[in-house]
Amino acid sequence: MQGKFSAFLILFTAVLWGTTGTTQAFAPESAHPIAIGTIRLAVGGLFLLFLVLLFGKMELKNWPMKATILAALSMALYQPLFFSAVTITGVAIGTVVAIGSAPILSGLLEWIFFKARPSRIWWCSTFLSITGCILLFVNRASAYVDPVGVIMALGAGLSFAGYTLASRDMVQKFPSLNVVAVVFTLSAMFLAPFLFIFDMSWVASLQGIGVSIQLGVVATGIAYFFFAKGLAKVSPSTAVTLALAEPLTAALLGVFLLGESLNTTAWLGICLLIMGIAILIGASRVANRKNKPVTRT
Repeated sequence: MQGKFSAFLILFTAVLWGTTGTTQAFAPESAHPIAIGTIRLAVGGLFLLFLVLLFGKMELKNWPMKATILAALSMALYQPLFFSAVTITGVAIGTVVAIGSAPILSGLLEWIFFKARPSRIWWCSTFLSITGCILLFVNRASAYVDPVGVIMALGAGLSFAGYTLASRDMVQKFPSLNVVAVVFTLSAMFLAPFLFIFDMSWVASLQGIGVSIQLGVVATGIAYFFFAKGLAKVSPSTAVTLALAEPLTAALLGVFLLGESLNTTAWLGICLLIMGIAILIGASRVANRKNKPVTRT
């Protein structure tokens, strides 16, 4: 699989992730955000296991348990950390800190543990994308900065970066479908206690079933399968930066489906996000021609 195609797979994944906010807007009022995140992982994990049984073959010989547990814990922690951050410090600050910090943290972790120094192109693209993300969310909600909420948002960004790095080696050695099936099933097991803490009666409603299927099957199962396929040929730092297309998708869906409006600053943010992503895609094409990794200098 070529690097450029892998980058587009990750972009497509980010588009699917971007539907989660719109989908949650249609969830029953009694559905707690953390409960929604728990159901999302549970349905996603079961769906991926079903695909493995239907189309794949589960080979657990020489399976990297440490990397699997790290990836599963990272994904399990991301859900309550992100939703709690948004609840405590607001949607704007929580989203910007969590999503904006993930590429930088991923690049630093990749530099520390894999000795892979991000290129200037990556830094330029990440700077543009994060700036665009900040402009996109500014003034969309009251800017209330709560230190606890910011710390939780940073934890969410670190969790997503940790999941990406832990998954990289696994998807290069094992089938992507098997990797995501095992990781998300384990993640759902880690979050299972939340099923007994929050009211889950909303899941039985027709509306709850629709939301659960959309979030679990489309925005988790299918999305993370494509993310794993793309991650096999794209570095973690580049993948996390490309994933910033998620808030871009969410903002556009809010405009066209939920009737939201964006000011001039937000549209400028969208332009910067698109520029940052386009730079990485262009770099991927050039690196492809030279047969060199995208993020190496």
